[in-house]
Parts: sequence; structure tokens; C-alpha cells
Amino acid sequence: MTDIIVTTTDYIPGYRIVKILGIVCGNTVRTRHAGRDFVAALRNIVGGEIKEYTELLAQAREEALKRMIEKAKKLGANAIINVRFSTSNITSGASEILAYGTAVIVEKEL
Repeated sequence: MTDIIVTTTDYIPGYRIVKILGIVCGNTVRTRHAGRDFVAALRNIVGGEIKEYTELLAQAREEALKRMIEKAKKLGANAIINVRFSTSNITSGASEILAYGTAVIVEKEL
């Protein structure tokens, strides 16, 4: 196995967990951008998806996930199970995205 397995389930079909290394997490705090806010306000008038914010949140989730994976690799994990995402407002206009899960070592079942 060359890369790390990341899953929202508590097991990985075809593998058995041989060691639990602990909880790992990654987070990022992002703020809104004045230019995006202006475009978002215009979209809010006519309705529909606010693509600028969708993209911002997608980038934040990817960064939080990447940071979590880096921490798991430093522990020697080859998988992360039970992955979850959480969001919270830090201040007006700033939100945290948190990715967390359990770092484990798995082996292929025979």
C-alpha cells in the first residue's frame, strides 16, 4: 500500500486493523473576501448557488483533509477511519473547517 486510505466508515473491507494510533485532525480558518461578498450579495438578490462561497468551502475542506492526512502519516498510519468534518464560526466573517478521524495501521486480510 503506497498511499493512505481515508474513509468515513469504521472498517475497511478486505483489511483488518492491527493498531490504533489515535485521533488525528486538521483544520483551517478562512475569512470572506470583499470581492466575493459583493458578487455573493448580487447573487443573493436573484437567487441560486453562491459559487464563490462553495469554492471557498471546498478549498478549506481539502486543506483540512490534507493536514489531517499529514499528521496521520507522521504517526505511521496507513489509513484513517471514521473521518468527519465539522464547521464553526470563529468571528463574523471567519469560519473554521475541521477534519478528524482515527489513524490506524491496517493489513490486507488473507
